[in-house]
Amino acid sequence: MPSPERIDPTDARLLLALAARPRATTVALAEASGLSRNTVQARLAALGRTGAVESFERCVVPAVVGYPLTAFVTTRVSQRRLDEVAGALAAIPEVLQAYGLTGDTDLLVHVVATDAEDLYRVAGHILGIPGVERTSTALVMRQMVDYRIAPLLRRAAAR
Repeated sequence: MPSPERIDPTDARLLLALAARPRATTVALAEASGLSRNTVQARLAALGRTGAVESFERCVVPAVVGYPLTAFVTTRVSQRRLDEVAGALAAIPEVLQAYGLTGDTDLLVHVVATDAEDLYRVAGHILGIPGVERTSTALVMRQMVDYRIAPLLRRAAAR
């Protein structure tokens, strides 16, 4: 994962405005954050370069493209093959994210599927990757807390 520099309170205010209105124009973000348009443009560009702002792809709900099932596949990997396994996971369209972990499990893989049979196929594909030793799949029944960043941005803006 990229490790961007810590943002300052001004960046936090700008990101709060962007989180509240992701489609806002630079002028609207300037008004909402109390900054000039040029400052907003420069700071957004810098935040993009440093990796502080990620892709907006996460806003698309997989169910709308035919993938209503979400699961997490914990994966144990031969340590010397971790990068190779990560590359193979990236080639599977149903893999949305993968995180390297500490402890007994090496990877937490976020996947989607069209139905239970498709999930079985996806999980089998992951298990078949050279270097994967063992997997365990947990089906998501309900999302309890949506992805959010605004509480942390409010805290950073108050610094």
